[in-house]
Amino acid sequence: MEILKELLPGCFLLKCARFEDERGDFFKLFHAPTFADHGLETGFVESYITTSDKGVVRGMHFQAPPSDHAKLVCCLTGRVRDGLVDLRRGSLTFEQSCSLILSGEQAEVLYVPRGVAHGFAAHEDNSRMCYMVSSVHDPATDSGVLWDSVGIDWWEGSAKLKAAPIVSRRDRQFAPLSEFESPFVSGAAL
Repeated sequence: MEILKELLPGCFLLKCARFEDERGDFFKLFHAPTFADHGLETGFVESYITTSDKGVVRGMHFQAPPSDHAKLVCCLTGRVRDGLVDLRRGSLTFEQSCSLILSGEQAEVLYVPRGVAHGFAAHEDNSRMCYMVSSVHDPATDSGVLWDSVGIDWWEGSAKLKAAPIVSRRDRQFAPLSEFESPFVSGAAL
């Protein structure tokens, strides 16, 4: 496992070792010693899998303190534009966003630290995402910012949608980034 690049401070794209033979392929999604060597959290306590068809947008999600968490994200099948926005007050990249393509063809994972909101837009049907998180789901602190207010071109690199994106009612009701009062502080203790 190797770090390919840092997208925002503490947000890393990692390349997993992938092995292929006549049976198919195999790759390691997580390796605690490698994460610890790079100062990344290793205490993942829950995992989730979502499946989305083309045009679905999920995000921009996070859990606020004291239930905030780091995430490890991987695209298992399909193709998505994955997006991040830094919500850590005092960070050099506060309120800045970035995005990249993740696909089931890549053996890559994205490490998202506490205080960074995460979301994605499915560019293909049957886009399956796997998440690992370092805190248990807490409905009282589970929140987000409005997906289309963070400056990401969700359809970059894909054919434009013929219809409006499919966004949950909950995600459509989040405050835009310009009105969001962040509970996160850069460098806050874990």
